[in-house]
Amino acid sequence: MSPALDERDRIRAAMDRILNGAAEHSSGALTIVALAQEAEVPRNALTQRHLDLKNEFYERVKERGATPDAEARLRATIVKLKKTIGNKNEELDQLRADVPALVRTVNQLTLENQQLRERLDQPAVNVVPLARRRT
Repeated sequence: MSPALDERDRIRAAMDRILNGAAEHSSGALTIVALAQEAEVPRNALTQRHLDLKNEFYERVKERGATPDAEARLRATIVKLKKTIGNKNEELDQLRADVPALVRTVNQLTLENQQLRERLDQPAVNVVPLARRRT
């Protein structure tokens, strides 16, 4: 038997084991990586040499109605990322709303600081002028 035929037979047998939940050499995940491990072939055997078997595997997984593990992980990650984006958008909106008030406060404090510095620069006066009387 040629190496390519032997490889194809091992891949088909590995497909059957994974789809029947009887994986021997892999985690049994519905992924090409697990299929390659189960068939004890390099992953590129499925991604480069035997594309038809890779496609057949995905079709059989789809027919079973099972979601491949990689897709399920990606979907969960997408949900988590959307939630994170929503939280970050709320936080950003709050920060944007706070900026004008903070700018006003900084301006007021800068003005008060400038007035205090001007008072310090003036010489100390011991005589306090009295208001003039109006007659």
